Amino acid sequence: VASGVIASASLPVFAQARKPEEGVDFIALEKPAKVESPANQIEVVEFFWYKCPHCNRFEPDLEKWVAKLPKDVAFRRVPVAFRDDFVPQQRLFYALEAMGMAEKLHRKIFAAIHDQRVNLDSIEQIAAWVEAQGVDKAKFASNYESFSVQTKATKASQLQRAFNVSGVPSLGVAGRFYTDGSLSQTMNRALETVDHLISEQRSRKQGAGKA
Repeated sequence: VASGVIASASLPVFAQARKPEEGVDFIALEKPAKVESPANQIEVVEFFWYKCPHCNRFEPDLEKWVAKLPKDVAFRRVPVAFRDDFVPQQRLFYALEAMGMAEKLHRKIFAAIHDQRVNLDSIEQIAAWVEAQGVDKAKFASNYESFSVQTKATKASQLQRAFNVSGVPSLGVAGRFYTDGSLSQTMNRALETVDHLISEQRSRKQGAGKA
């Protein structure tokens, strides 16, 4: 399955106020996944795929949420690869990240695919589109084929498996918890679930610090 099922109808107000429950709104991993954030930060990961329409629709709300995150929360995006034909877009993200241009072009890639119907499935198509955005084509191609980008794509797929990602968009918290639109019913509710998990992790860290 390439994308999680997301309910379009919003939940009743009384349901929104309900405290997120393990096994209902989120899943606790049996084995913790690796995190990249420092020990004093709580890592939140968004798993996504550029061709996923749900990810495209979720992006504006996610950006607003990320903009308000406190300093003790580290957010990063992880492109998934459910199949081999997802890998070119995984590498697209990491090649742009290596060039410091991932944030600048992230929304533009979604728009190109979903609004302008641009095909970005192969390195040739991707390189041509990137060049049209004013990016040095040779430098991009070099990054795209680099060992570093290949390694990051491999690690992304490993993290995807560690979290048992069943669809996108989905979210991982502190290498220990997973939620998506199927579990939380809507992605906005999923963000509320993540806020709850962040708060619990923060309290846990503070409690451990006092012990």
